Amino acid sequence: MLTLEALHYQTGDFSIGADFALPQGRRVAIVGPSGAGKSTLLDLVAGFLAPVSGRVLWQGQDITAAPPNQRPVAMLFQENNLFPHLDLLRNLGLALRPDGGGLRQAERDAIETALARVGLDGMSGRKPGALSGGQQSRAALARVLLQARPVIALDEPFAALGPALKSEMLALVRDVAQELGALVLLVSHDPGDALGFAQETVLVAEGAAQPPMDTQRLFADPPDALRAYLGR
Repeated sequence: MLTLEALHYQTGDFSIGADFALPQGRRVAIVGPSGAGKSTLLDLVAGFLAPVSGRVLWQGQDITAAPPNQRPVAMLFQENNLFPHLDLLRNLGLALRPDGGGLRQAERDAIETALARVGLDGMSGRKPGALSGGQQSRAALARVLLQARPVIALDEPFAALGPALKSEMLALVRDVAQELGALVLLVSHDPGDALGFAQETVLVAEGAAQPPMDTQRLFADPPDALRAYLGR
């Protein structure tokens, strides 16, 4: 269970609050207007930002002060965060050895297995520049698979992909999350992503992240803030 307990963050005139819990193993979309705080919410969960007040808890344990590398969160960004000068073996190796140390054979085998799992079998020697955008997204997802953390946070990682490829990547994320038993938090500007992927949706608007609601029910009868965002 991931719990955001009376969480409040503020910088300048911008603020966001959240007070709800999300069970492990669920797929949750985070939607709302640009600038409402969707990415900020992920950063608070992942530890890249610190709240002014409130707590972040995982399985009842307070992780509010824990740095990102000590949290149960694997983050997938839109930029994929692959080092261009390193091949995929060494890029993904950083998930297992953040200090950049040499990889044992078992770790090399695990990386090859993860790459094969996302459709990049035999590509460990390639650098990111030699890959398509979709292949780079797959490589970033393989890194998440290697991290094997119980929360997967996705900050619009597939926004630059075409509709068919984005749908394929979301299906792959669903499969990976099921294998790991992970809670997935997906930030997206596309309502279709939420409807096609998420069991529940968190609406971020007007300074607050609302408690999650059943996705189909939320979009069938949206509140005023979501209705305005959707242009209905």
